[in-house]
Parts: sequence; C-alpha cells; structure tokens
Amino acid sequence: MGKRSVKENKNIYQLSREARGLSREAASGEMLCITPERIEKIESGRSAPHPDEVLIMERCYRRAELSNYYCTHECPIGMKYEPEAELRDLPHAAMELLSALGAMEKEKERLIDIAADGRLGEDERAAFGEIRAKLARLETAIRSLRIWIEHDGFEE
Repeated sequence: MGKRSVKENKNIYQLSREARGLSREAASGEMLCITPERIEKIESGRSAPHPDEVLIMERCYRRAELSNYYCTHECPIGMKYEPEAELRDLPHAAMELLSALGAMEKEKERLIDIAADGRLGEDERAAFGEIRAKLARLETAIRSLRIWIEHDGFEE
C-alpha cells in the first residue's frame, strides 16, 4: 500500500477510497478505467469527476451515497432537483420515511382543495408552500432509504 495521506480537508472521494483501505493504484486496478493520476486530480479538486466515474467509484468504494453527493454538490441539474440525503441506519431511515408519509397524509385533503380548480390562488400560496416543504422532506426520506438499500446490496 502507498503512503497514507495526511492532507486536511479531504473530499468525499478520497475519504471513500481510504475507508476501503485502497491506494490510488489499487483503486485504479479495481476500477480498470480510471487511472491513478485521474483519481488524484479528482481527490485534489483539480478536476471534477464525470458522472460515469462517480458510478464506478461508488461501486468500487462501496459507498452508495457518492452519486447523491455528486448530484447535490457538483451537477448543476442535480443541485436544482435532487434532494441531498445521506446514508442512515435502517431504523432511522424507515422512521423518517414513515413520519414524512404521515405528514403528507394529513395534507392530502388540503392538496385536493388547492388543486381542484386547476390553479393556485393567492390565498392558497402559503398552504401550498407548506405542502411543498413536506413533499421535499418525503423525497429526502425516500432517497435516504434508497441509499441504505443500495449500500447494503439489496438492489434488484
């Protein structure tokens, strides 16, 4: 194994590789299509990873949360649309999802009333904003559970 980095402010890609106990050379050997030099550029922040590289690192490092990190921190489209989530243990992820679902169940009638006439009136904007926030919480809870599923190898 190569020298261990003592650099502060390591990015998620370097931390993920080191958590697997891999040198850049060993990681490159497992990934086959990403050179040690390319890994160094990504880890040093001199170059942003490409989406396909993130998927490869995700598999190699066994870190299902790398795609979500990339989408929420580095991809302009993902930063706009993807909820930031993290790997949580199953009970925490499941309880968060159930709580968010319960909050949405309470909002169902209000959403029906708002949407019934096909337009969003000025008097409905505040209520719709609250519903939107609860939907975002639900989306994040779903993403966290999905990361747990992918992390623990339960993908279909």
